[in-house]
Amino acid sequence: MLCSLEPQSLPKQKARLMNSNLSQAQPTDRVNRRDAVTMPLATALAVGLGLNQTTQASFSERNEMTDSIRYCLNTSTINGGVVPVRQQLKIASQAGYQAIELWLRDVEKFVSEGGKLDDLRKELSDLGLGLDSAIAFGKWIVDNDDERKAGLEQCRRDMEMVKTLGGSRIAAPPVGATNLPKLDLIKAGERYRALCEVGNKVGVLPQLELWGFSQNLATLAEVLYVAAAANHSDACLLLDVYHLYKGGNDFNNVGLIPASKMTCLHMNDYPATPARAEIADKDRVYPGDGVAPMTQILQSLFKAGFKGTFSLELFNRTYWEQPPEQVAKVGLEKMKQVVEKALKA
Repeated sequence: MLCSLEPQSLPKQKARLMNSNLSQAQPTDRVNRRDAVTMPLATALAVGLGLNQTTQASFSERNEMTDSIRYCLNTSTINGGVVPVRQQLKIASQAGYQAIELWLRDVEKFVSEGGKLDDLRKELSDLGLGLDSAIAFGKWIVDNDDERKAGLEQCRRDMEMVKTLGGSRIAAPPVGATNLPKLDLIKAGERYRALCEVGNKVGVLPQLELWGFSQNLATLAEVLYVAAAANHSDACLLLDVYHLYKGGNDFNNVGLIPASKMTCLHMNDYPATPARAEIADKDRVYPGDGVAPMTQILQSLFKAGFKGTFSLELFNRTYWEQPPEQVAKVGLEKMKQVVEKALKA
């Protein structure tokens, strides 16, 4: 059972030992990917992701971790497809975010209109913004060999763009496999490894992203297994509160992911209605305005040592009708409120 890895069940002395060594934990390449399929799922996850048995941190340690938390604006929140990319940067900076998560389609539009990536990188720097992640849609996971080869090449170009802009991470969702039959998870792991190899050469980490509406990689168990089966030191995850819910996950095992293997969470919330089967991206709401167990989710991450980036990703049409500056500001306030609540609970 996945819950067998819960840190609370371990002796305190092991917990102290783990907390001192967590930052040094690294994945191993010694497990054959074919062997992984015969292991108990929890064992494969622990080996492949470098997950030691204890990730429980003391309250004071968790407080220290949160000092390094960064707040990021995913530009879908302010209808980035309409708002020009340079304006996106200014809105994020003026609202008080430390980072931004750009959609590369908007960057490509900027370049097609005569803009230069070096100028955009300088503007990011001048505004004090980090590019903590980026959104792109290369088909790296599909079954068709030619399509997958082309998808990996697109991913390489996308990563090079991110690198040029000063970023070091990019989302890697199951684009092209959302409506396909269930993929062989071992093969998916091999394909993610190939993507990690591309990223390693460029210097950008592809974050394996869970998509709750997809036929593939919709559950935490799937993405954990694929990341483990990849047997690559750069394997890491990108989770999303809404997508976890949409995919039928119950949030109980979010804390299985060690801090070194997830540096970004897409933060959002969802309402009680419509029901899970009908709910869609457009129904996302500000963190704390819905029914997601935000405190449980955040506490689980903090206990696992999370000290990365919370990126606000919404697609709410009602918000898009409002001034983007207002939406960005309110979103940041809402994120900080749920974090503070989780720390005090």
